[in-house]
Order: sequence, then C-alpha cells, then structure tokens
Amino acid sequence: MSKKWLLATCAGLMVASAMLASATAMGAASAVEPAPLKVTPAVNTMVRNALKTLAPGVQVDAVEPAALPGFYQVIASGQLMYLSSDGRYLLNGDLIDLTQKKNVSNAAWARFRKAELAKVPASQRIVFAPANPKYTVTVFTDINCGYCRALHEHIAAFNKAGIAVEYLAWPREGVASTSGKPTATYSEMASIWCAADRKAAFSAAIAGKAPAAATCTNPVADQFDLGMKLGVSGTPTIVAPDGRTLGGYVTPEQMLIALQKGS
Repeated sequence: MSKKWLLATCAGLMVASAMLASATAMGAASAVEPAPLKVTPAVNTMVRNALKTLAPGVQVDAVEPAALPGFYQVIASGQLMYLSSDGRYLLNGDLIDLTQKKNVSNAAWARFRKAELAKVPASQRIVFAPANPKYTVTVFTDINCGYCRALHEHIAAFNKAGIAVEYLAWPREGVASTSGKPTATYSEMASIWCAADRKAAFSAAIAGKAPAAATCTNPVADQFDLGMKLGVSGTPTIVAPDGRTLGGYVTPEQMLIALQKGS
C-alpha cells in the first residue's frame, strides 16, 4: 500500500479539519474537560472500521488516547493521525503543545519507533561498533543508494566517535516487482544477509561489488515491512536510541552533535 494513502484519500477533508480545529479553539475556554479516553477492544474495532472507509487495506498498528481531548492517536500504515472518539472526524498533521512548546506527534513517533526496533534481535542486524560505544543508532539502508554509500564510507569515523551503527535492510524498490518476482535489490540484500560474513559482504556490496548469490531464511522482507510501519520513505533513515530520526546522510560530527543534544 502506498505510504501516501492518507493524503490521497483525505484531500477533501482538509477544510472540514480546519473548521473543526477552529471551533475547538473557540470553545476551549468554556468547555468542560472530558473524562480520559480508554482503549478497549471496542475502540480498536471502531478505529479499524473508521479507517477502512478511507482505505480498505489499512494496517492499524497502535491506538492510544491522544493529548487532544476527545481524540485517539492512531499509527496506521506508516502514518500518524488523530481520530475522534466517535470515529467521525480525522485530523492529519502534527499536534503541537503550545504550553510546553513541544511537538506531541514527533514524541509519539519516537516512542513507537523505539519500542518496535527493540523487538529486532541483534542477530538480524549488521553491526559496525567500537568496543565500548557511547551511542547506538539504527540505519535503514539500501546498498544501491548513493547517500547510503557515502555514509558507510565514514563507518570507521562513526565508530571512532563512539557511535555504533546497526544496519537494517530497506530495499527502496521493494521486495517484489509488479509481476511478483523478487526485485534485484531485494535479492542482493538477501544474499548479503545470507553471507557467512555479513559485514564483509555488506561493505563490498555498498562499495559497488555485487554480492555472491545466496539464499536462506533471512529478515530482509520483514525489515522492509518494519520500515514501512515506522514511516521510512527513503534511505538512509537514521534512528537514534530514543526513537528520534536524525535525517538521511549526516557526517560523523553532525551525528555526534545530534545524539549529544538528545542525551
């Protein structure tokens, strides 16, 4: 499913969303604070049914009460949105707490990414790490991506700065073509994850040397699906230990500064 499903299906709701937000703001001073929402099986069913009216194949991954009264925060098919408790109104966009000067949506994404990435065992990652890393980042990568290659050229410098880099596979052209056959990039990355020495095979492939063909039970497809679930739309996508995204290509110096700011 396209990651832009919500934008494509909700274009006609933008005006209604703006009107709802305006009405909420005008009535905030006199409104009675509603009781906190709870996520029950019935709520999960309501959320799924409401979103299916927009996109039948949508995958709902997380539902929790939103900071916005009367709304649930929903992460579905790689996007975060807010759905009213009756399933009637949907808001798509960042939620800002003006009192705390905080982007609530970014914080929610970070928590979700951190929790989901914690489920990926070290045995399924390709890890380049110093002896005693100060920080560990997860990088969704594609061996045929120019910026991914540029990033890996500095892997020794990242490690020298105390940063461990753990790679997950994210073939940008997907896992399968429209004909149902594995894409070329998927096959190459699966061969790397099946290699006896993954690190050596990865470094050689990202430098331009095609990996030796190999097959095995591998996590490449699962890691691609995970990236979609976490909102990954390109490579490299770098995720900090706290779940923040640090952008695409960054230098070792830039990454260290970004990690220090979040520590």
